[in-house]
Amino acid sequence: MTELSLVHDIRKGDRTAMRRLYDCYAGYALAVGLRYIPDHDEVKDVMQDSFLRILTHLEQFNYKGEGSLRAWVARIVAHEAIDHMRRNERFQFVDEMPDDTEDDNPDVEHVPPDVLTAMIGRLPVGYRVVLNMFVFEQMSHKEIAQRLGIKENSSASQFFRAKKMLAKMINDYIKTGRI
Repeated sequence: MTELSLVHDIRKGDRTAMRRLYDCYAGYALAVGLRYIPDHDEVKDVMQDSFLRILTHLEQFNYKGEGSLRAWVARIVAHEAIDHMRRNERFQFVDEMPDDTEDDNPDVEHVPPDVLTAMIGRLPVGYRVVLNMFVFEQMSHKEIAQRLGIKENSSASQFFRAKKMLAKMINDYIKTGRI
């Protein structure tokens, strides 16, 4: 079934199609949520809110070709995760500078995706949010700053620090095989 036909069926009120949407995208949505919030119980709350929002706002979805529904789902989950963190006052930025790494661009191909997700989850909240928005949501620092209510240079410095800290974790993992 294509994304377009799935959206069409849901818009007609087909409950089976709604279930198919959830079944198709729940795993992906969970992975997106875990990039922002490493706690599985909290991510389940975010997922519930996200799918409720997806189903109630599907009329606003603009189909742009196969894959656009998946991207829209990811954006909603990311926004819900950020909102969840804000509501729970866990949204803070830190200025700690990671130790210098010998390689700022480590070979991530030797790191399994679940390990990389766990590493991202270990980053301080501000680092993790900015990194996700910049890398995965492909937002500019200006857009991130507007969304988070921070200065553009704060977004850039949080990203720089996140990248350094993540590079160190990856290099350590490649050397030791442990997170």
